[in-house]
Amino acid sequence: MSKPGLLLIGGATDIMLDRMSAEFTLHKLNEIKDFNTWVETSGASIEAVATNGHDGVPARVMEGCPNLKVASAYGVGYDAIDTAACVARGIKVSHTPNVLNAEVANTTLLLILACFRNFLSDEHHARSGDWEREGNAPLSRSPDNRVIGILGMGRIGQEIAERLQVFNPTLLYHTRSKKDVPYEYCADLKEMAARADVLICITPGGASTNKIVNKDVLEALGPEGLVVNVSRGTVIDEDALIAALQSGKLGMAGLDVFEKEPHIPDALKAMDNVVLLPHVGSATHETRAAMGKLTVDNLIQWKQDGTVLTPVPECAHL
Repeated sequence: MSKPGLLLIGGATDIMLDRMSAEFTLHKLNEIKDFNTWVETSGASIEAVATNGHDGVPARVMEGCPNLKVASAYGVGYDAIDTAACVARGIKVSHTPNVLNAEVANTTLLLILACFRNFLSDEHHARSGDWEREGNAPLSRSPDNRVIGILGMGRIGQEIAERLQVFNPTLLYHTRSKKDVPYEYCADLKEMAARADVLICITPGGASTNKIVNKDVLEALGPEGLVVNVSRGTVIDEDALIAALQSGKLGMAGLDVFEKEPHIPDALKAMDNVVLLPHVGSATHETRAAMGKLTVDNLIQWKQDGTVLTPVPECAHL
């Protein structure tokens, strides 16, 4: 009995590849030299796609694979996948929630501490010899007893909120609708930012949140405020962020994601009140292994009974 065709978009670990090859006839998009010819010979055989939150499922793949039935995304974010088009065709879309909650929360705390405690400049002060030549480094600021606003209160947002308790914060949150959580709901994002010392962005990307953290929100945080983004780069208006930091209307930024990754604006690189990470919020061996396992588990589950373990909300009814 022939195995269903699986198109791999992007990379995969050897363990993932071995598991996928055992269950599917594997095709790799990055090895296809002539896509149109491949569509003619193999497009109709593809019933499954393995992808990631960055590459998604390109329109040419959707068009060239008329029998596509499932798309399994490696990552919790899936804004690069046209879920409306998938639902219209009955294509199930899955992602990898929960397994990365803890590590993204850890990265959030890392960014908060690095910004408040002047990690970059203090590390340089020690490593460069400035401590010996010039004396003690300037004082930093404490993360304790802060008012922290969280934009987004899904699984990762709740994990972040729990881990923040060590700092004895006052926690606020803003989402489209009130959640059943023991934190103060703020219906207006700008008003929440005005009350907060820290604004953490952990909301999904996509059209509904594009540049939701705009000039007014950033300036409401104020000259001592900190914005942390561990969600998607498109959530913050990057030009407005740079302007607010350069003018002193915003104090600091801790960023793991950017609008046009992997490009980071030179203006952000040049500022010493900004901590930059290369989108590594979930990038530990342990978490990435769990994400890879769940990506393949979803594909195998679909092959067995037509369901997926962790569908995205838009496809949960399929």
